[in-house]
Amino acid sequence: MIEKLTQLEKRYCELETLLGSPEIASHPEQYQKYAKEHSSLREIVEKFREYRKMAMEIQDLEEMLKRRDQEPDIACMAESELREIRKRHQECEAALEEMLIGEEPDSNKDVIMEIRAGTGGLEASLFAAELFRMYSRYAASQGWKVETLATSLSEAGGFKEIVFSISGNGVYRRLKYESGVHRVQRVPVTEASGRVHTSTVTVAVLPEAEEVDIKINPEDVRIDVFRSSGPGGQSVNTTDSAVRLTHIPTGLVVTCQDERSQLKNKNRAFRVLRTRLMDTARQQQEEKMANQRRSQIGTGDRSEKIRTYNFADRRITDHRIGFSLHNLSAYLEGEMEEMIQALLKVEKEKKLKQS
Repeated sequence: MIEKLTQLEKRYCELETLLGSPEIASHPEQYQKYAKEHSSLREIVEKFREYRKMAMEIQDLEEMLKRRDQEPDIACMAESELREIRKRHQECEAALEEMLIGEEPDSNKDVIMEIRAGTGGLEASLFAAELFRMYSRYAASQGWKVETLATSLSEAGGFKEIVFSISGNGVYRRLKYESGVHRVQRVPVTEASGRVHTSTVTVAVLPEAEEVDIKINPEDVRIDVFRSSGPGGQSVNTTDSAVRLTHIPTGLVVTCQDERSQLKNKNRAFRVLRTRLMDTARQQQEEKMANQRRSQIGTGDRSEKIRTYNFADRRITDHRIGFSLHNLSAYLEGEMEEMIQALLKVEKEKKLKQS
């Protein structure tokens, strides 16, 4: 543990030096990346320094106790203080262990989320739009930035599919549990007889890949441009601004057409393609690591039913941890923190037990 913490502290100091460099300050994107990494390490590094300081104090007090015969009064005080500081030192060590256990390589990454309507037709597309609004509201409450990358509208005004990014500190760590099938039980607005319908929406949360994470050979990608068929005004529909990327080795296809600029659509499409390629590689790696997969709370499996939104009971239930809330309206307005904290707590307990 000490070796790992020492490495993190060394990286923290390196980042402080980089952030003070005029060369880095002149490149906003690079500066922001380093500042984000520096911020994510601050808490654990400060806790480690506190732990190390207490260890030195314990050592000094133990030296005092060795002089018990010469200085009995001081030794008595040192003994009392030593009991207290040893207790705090153990608590600090336990806190550091939890921090390390909870640390994942992608925990502080931005994410690309994909929401797709499943069974339920138009009703599913309407609920997909509600989930997008929910995540957008939650992101705003955390000070995160949301950017829509690609959309496909349904006749009812919902989304057949929407792809968007969320950027900020600790985004993937808090939203990774949203991957899976979300089931809604309610009377659709289109239902004249008042019968309750069950519809599903699939959510995928992918840690966003950067160019340094995934190198794409230009020869492996076919780029097609065409006229947008979606909303956006006359210029969108009369110019070849839409972009479709086909990754030939894997067959992955990404289409972006929401922007009027072909270049912007192309850049967005490559962001999504890089992220999907990294996710494919991560899924393959995790399949090989069966024990790690079993220790997780079902994250990553798109076919797994993870949550039910029951409008009649105003209830949200997460089936992976058997946890329910009865504040559906507020939850859909982005008040998701209690559910996220419950998921974080269960995963931490599982990792501690496994370790």
